[in-house]
Amino acid sequence: MGAMNCLLVALALFFAHAKPTVVTLVTTAGEIDIEVFEKQAPLSSADFLRYAGKGLYDGATFYRVVRADNDHGTPKIEVIQGGVADDKALPPIEHETTKATGIRHTDGTVSLARGKVGTGSAAAFFICIGDQPALDFGGMRNPDGQGFAAFGRVIRGMDVVRAIQKMPADGAADSEYMKGQILSKPVVIEKAVRK
Repeated sequence: MGAMNCLLVALALFFAHAKPTVVTLVTTAGEIDIEVFEKQAPLSSADFLRYAGKGLYDGATFYRVVRADNDHGTPKIEVIQGGVADDKALPPIEHETTKATGIRHTDGTVSLARGKVGTGSAAAFFICIGDQPALDFGGMRNPDGQGFAAFGRVIRGMDVVRAIQKMPADGAADSEYMKGQILSKPVVIEKAVRK
């Protein structure tokens, strides 16, 4: 076997056994481990890791829950949303569609919240409960059909996510659209730890 082939085999073995990137969110409701897909969604995952690395999630909250009984959008979705206060938000990033990354909004998928394309930021992110194809590229939850930027998946703690989603949500909302979706007592993210 030539030197080049040996190098290629060594690199293949290295990447095959490379440890996945995992961030643990330590919350007042329990721990949530998120595997971050750096190769598939480099921009979105880098933004999430930047927030975690700078300690910006320490003291942030899960503050919004969307369920069949309180969703005002179409088609209906089920997610919990968390993030930092507006004054801690960093500039938004370019939008990575699910068409480009191949990451679908299935149960446990973690994705960036956004308004218009190019306004996504890890300042606000959500976790899917159940499969949510309306959030993928071509789905119509956002009228532009571009979907949302999925970048990771919960690998431990979906019981915590589901428990958060069931919490009372009669907190004060900034808009009629979010009425009945704001947690009465937001769940605090005490710290985000990269493993």
